[in-house]
Amino acid sequence: MDTQAGPNTQEVIDLYAKYVIANYKRLPKVAVRGEGAYLWDADGKRYLDLFAGWAVTGVGHCHPRLVEALRRQAGQLMYMPNTWYTEPQARLAEWIATTGFGGKTFFCNSGAEANEAAIKLARLHAGKGRYKIITFENGFHGRTFAAVTATAQPKYHEGFRPLVPGFRYAPLNDLGAVEKLVDEETCAILVEPIQGEGGVNLCDPEWLKALRDLCTQRGMMLIFDEVQTGVGRCGTWWGWQVSGVVPDMMTMAKQLGGGTAIGAMCAKPEVAASLVPGTHASTFGGNPLAAAAGCAVFEIVRDENLLENAKTMGAYLRQRLLELKQETPMITEVRGVGLMVGVELAQNGADLVAACLEKGLYVNCTHNTVLRIMPPLVITREQVEEGIGILAEALREWKPAGH
Repeated sequence: MDTQAGPNTQEVIDLYAKYVIANYKRLPKVAVRGEGAYLWDADGKRYLDLFAGWAVTGVGHCHPRLVEALRRQAGQLMYMPNTWYTEPQARLAEWIATTGFGGKTFFCNSGAEANEAAIKLARLHAGKGRYKIITFENGFHGRTFAAVTATAQPKYHEGFRPLVPGFRYAPLNDLGAVEKLVDEETCAILVEPIQGEGGVNLCDPEWLKALRDLCTQRGMMLIFDEVQTGVGRCGTWWGWQVSGVVPDMMTMAKQLGGGTAIGAMCAKPEVAASLVPGTHASTFGGNPLAAAAGCAVFEIVRDENLLENAKTMGAYLRQRLLELKQETPMITEVRGVGLMVGVELAQNGADLVAACLEKGLYVNCTHNTVLRIMPPLVITREQVEEGIGILAEALREWKPAGH
């Protein structure tokens, strides 16, 4: 499909080289348009997007209803300070409460900010000098100082010490290790229902139930980081609904705005009451434009039955990947829930990702050896087949290390 005339790929890359800080490893592509599960670059090439930008474009690129909601809101009111009430923010908070555990919501602009809010609220609500928070190895919670400290991966800490005090790390699914870390100063446990950046690692439901019991017994907060798992990704509105373990707080971002910048932290009412005026704030948090987008995302997921689609297409995707595993020793495991799928590879997958991109398939590799596949929730069976076909072709051409 033709794209609008504009600067070519090299011109844009040259502008970046001159004016943009090089803190990202960027693909040598310039994205100019998206529609549903497809992207087009500046050269007119089309890509099937099975990554959705870390699960941000959950309802697909430029969904017509989302575009219309943004256009309509932009013509009415784009910003007001949070010393005013606005209807879109109120309606989005209602959506979060009614699809979740009935809590109250604080709005911000990103997942890291949402986790910062949860960390501050956990300490504030606990009081009495309780400040320690237990998080988990291979987890990921963001790049701000408290969020990156909560991220129990040393590679993200390099060059930034001293970090925020009070964080303790345990292996995932190890209850004994958690119990050993709990003391009178512990105020919370923070965990992703499914670790995303860490390799699509699944939490044992029984372990999550044990964490819930432990937090209840010791008066601690159980916080679920739902930045990647929330708003339908797992075939449920929220990742915690897969296990049925209800947290005291949950954080969210990514799919919440369908591509607009928004984050949120939802807490049970009795916990939320501790966040009184003066304790925390966000200038742009819950602005009418982002909040209207969030409401549209919820409506689209509901009206287009995308929770069910995430379940059925996720199951079909995993089935096809398991069939592919039988054909090649380069795949060692397939795991996931809904449309959050990890494919464990026998070696570093960077070359495979690059090969897929050249063939018109956009996927991601995390932790060096885990192919992360998180398509938009609108993905069809035909598009799954298209993606599997390209991946299979790339795998057949992929050479084992040392060959």
